[in-house]
Amino acid sequence: MLVAAFATSAQAQMPPPAVGVITLEMREIPRTLVEPGRAIAAAQVGIRPRVGGMVTEILYQPDTPVEAGTPLFRIDPDSFEADLAAAEADLASAQAGIREAEATLQRSEQLAGTGVSQAQVDTARSTLEQARATLQSATVARDRAQTDLDRTTIVSPIAGVVGFAAVSVGDLVAANQADAMATVTQLDPIDVEIYAPARRILSLIEDVSNARVTVDEDITATLTLETGRTYEAEGQMIASGQTVSETTGARAVRFQFDNPHRILLPGMFVRSEVALGSMQAILVPQSAAERATTGELTAWVVSDGTAEQRVLQDIGTHENAWIVTDGLEAGEALAVDGLANLAPGMEVRTVPVELDADGVVQDLDGDDASGAPQAE
Repeated sequence: MLVAAFATSAQAQMPPPAVGVITLEMREIPRTLVEPGRAIAAAQVGIRPRVGGMVTEILYQPDTPVEAGTPLFRIDPDSFEADLAAAEADLASAQAGIREAEATLQRSEQLAGTGVSQAQVDTARSTLEQARATLQSATVARDRAQTDLDRTTIVSPIAGVVGFAAVSVGDLVAANQADAMATVTQLDPIDVEIYAPARRILSLIEDVSNARVTVDEDITATLTLETGRTYEAEGQMIASGQTVSETTGARAVRFQFDNPHRILLPGMFVRSEVALGSMQAILVPQSAAERATTGELTAWVVSDGTAEQRVLQDIGTHENAWIVTDGLEAGEALAVDGLANLAPGMEVRTVPVELDADGVVQDLDGDDASGAPQAE
């Protein structure tokens, strides 16, 4: 009994455990959205012939930039040149027919009533109308023949980079065939499609409507490549999808980036950070909070010398901290050190500390407090 009494007396005299705390404050922080994305060509065109024939020339080198209108292939023009010559001959004949019909009508009108009947005048007028129709048809045929001849030289419809040819010299191709002869891809600028969960989009809309978030006039994005490198150019939002994926629950948002060195290629996966605007929120160091198996984010606060566990509502992270929108108030003491043995209602003694840029606990005098013994 004497030993037990001494033990009870010693426990009664032990001071409450020390807990390192920081004072919470509201801060203006950027509202960002970090999501995966995929690079997509701003424009990509399969090159197909508009006329059929034999390929006689391939006029480009693969993987080279081309401008709109740059010749890429040439098809044997012989038959098209012959068609054009025949169409031009028909046009010349129609033009001669017009001149003859006009002269006949003029003579008939001059001699009307003096040996030329009205029926003959009407016939001459009808012949002229037919000649004009023939001329119009011949003109259309000549223009079509010229267009077909021009199309024997196949040009790029857009500026971009042209890939490998899918045909060889001597191959026969058909007009408007299904298979492309080559593909031209616009790489500068290039689009990046970001997939944002619909619930986050709805949360942002709600925050904006409640004036909790101020949205920037121009929404921009930065990219992190698969190597961990930050892409040098900043992208501008150009469009957002109007549907939500039934399988992923995500909504596509598209940004456009300058890509002069062709670092971004279609199909490449990236991590994007979208700068949406700014908001007032409390930042909780990630080391001071714990995610339960239920998904709830919790942290410890100290009020009147007593530890209390709080359930927090967060909307993501900023640097090394959780962005907390509910569950904490500015001015409260957040426990950031000495958390291991805390329990709800436990009496504790607070020790003011601060965190460095890496989230390491420091005494107010600058010493590392993470491994130091607690003050008595």
